[in-house]
Amino acid sequence: MSIRSLFIPLILVFVLVACSPSTPAATSEPTRSSPSSPAFEPSKTESLVSAAGELARVDNQGAVEVSVTPVNLNNPEETLIFEVVLNTHSVDLSMDLATVATLNTDTGKSVRAAVWEAPRGGHHVEGKLSFPASVDGEPLLEGAKTLTLTIIDLDVPERILAWDLSE
Repeated sequence: MSIRSLFIPLILVFVLVACSPSTPAATSEPTRSSPSSPAFEPSKTESLVSAAGELARVDNQGAVEVSVTPVNLNNPEETLIFEVVLNTHSVDLSMDLATVATLNTDTGKSVRAAVWEAPRGGHHVEGKLSFPASVDGEPLLEGAKTLTLTIIDLDVPERILAWDLSE
């Protein structure tokens, strides 16, 4: 067996390890699953959800996991901004998300995304998706109880993520 034939499997192992989700290392200290427990340590995802007022929404359809967290629902000013995280191992994420995303309210107002600020390509993309905060001179969220983000044709026909604004 040649040295060259040994390197190919080794390279494949490195690629698989680099693309697989990481798992936390085992610790000698037990952790409890209760936030009231002194040993409780929330995961990164739990911290993000808590810090964002439990506003993060995740859609796991198809080959792409989409996580969306509103940044400024309480104070939108000129734009509504959403932090978006896209993760996959099989789909190229080089698209402009602004061309496939729409915000709708239960009052019938609708607006298309204006800007997708993120690196192009790859399998793990994080960025900001921005929408105008007003429609025809009226605030998009005025009188709304529900806000719905629809993303079409990412890798499945439609993804719908919703927020209850009445809370």
